[in-house]
Amino acid sequence: MLKQRIITALFMLPVALCGFFLLNHGWFALFIGAVVTVGAWEWARLAGYAGQVKRVGYAAVVAALLSILYQLPQLAAWVLLLGVCWWGVATMLVLKYPASSRLWSAGTARMVIGLLILIPAWQGLVLFKQWPESNSLILAVMVLVWGADIGAYFSGRRFGKRKLAPQVSPGKSWEGVYGGLVATLVICAGVSYYRDWSLGIAVLAMAATVLIVFASVVGDLTESMFKRQAGLKDSSNLLPGHGGILDRIDSLTAAIPVFAAVLWLSGWGSV
Repeated sequence: MLKQRIITALFMLPVALCGFFLLNHGWFALFIGAVVTVGAWEWARLAGYAGQVKRVGYAAVVAALLSILYQLPQLAAWVLLLGVCWWGVATMLVLKYPASSRLWSAGTARMVIGLLILIPAWQGLVLFKQWPESNSLILAVMVLVWGADIGAYFSGRRFGKRKLAPQVSPGKSWEGVYGGLVATLVICAGVSYYRDWSLGIAVLAMAATVLIVFASVVGDLTESMFKRQAGLKDSSNLLPGHGGILDRIDSLTAAIPVFAAVLWLSGWGSV
């Protein structure tokens, strides 16, 4: 298993780095769109559709919607708003699981939820590429999510006692969340010092960091909730040793639109 994980990582890392940081404009949107389309194919399975025809059909619908949205950039703000609203709702669904499953047990509801998870994440990344310091924004959200994951892992292993969402993901603890939050706040403080931000800017950045980290946790738990309901361990076996695309980007699907919305409201970029 470890050998598979290493081989897959060595193959995927340069592809991901080139796609995220070297591509621009339509090529970047196409690259991210391809990742999201594969994620849609996986999501259809989580929604209860095992047949390839329906899974491919759902992926095709998502690809078509992304193409339409790329041609209609004036809808970007609405897409972000839908995404942020969804993650607020998802928080409640995770906290109330398994009772909340009656609200989204139908396949149609889960298909719509897949759109709310995947499309705003794509939209957020496309906007990042259009805004000042585009690659730095993409790197920032990734570092925050990875920092939170690493901090949560070590803190949870050392101090974890109180379960975060035992019905959804028994291994996660509140101590892990706090450890991840501390790690990302340290990163944010370091960036603030390096870039010589004023105290006001630094405080706002730290507040945004807290919001983004909590969103990433909800993104992770949300996919875990749907996998548990579907009786699946991984979203697919596309990445040997790592599961599927959704298993790698679940936290990012929530963190990206929230980060994009925060930047937009702060006046960083226009939508």
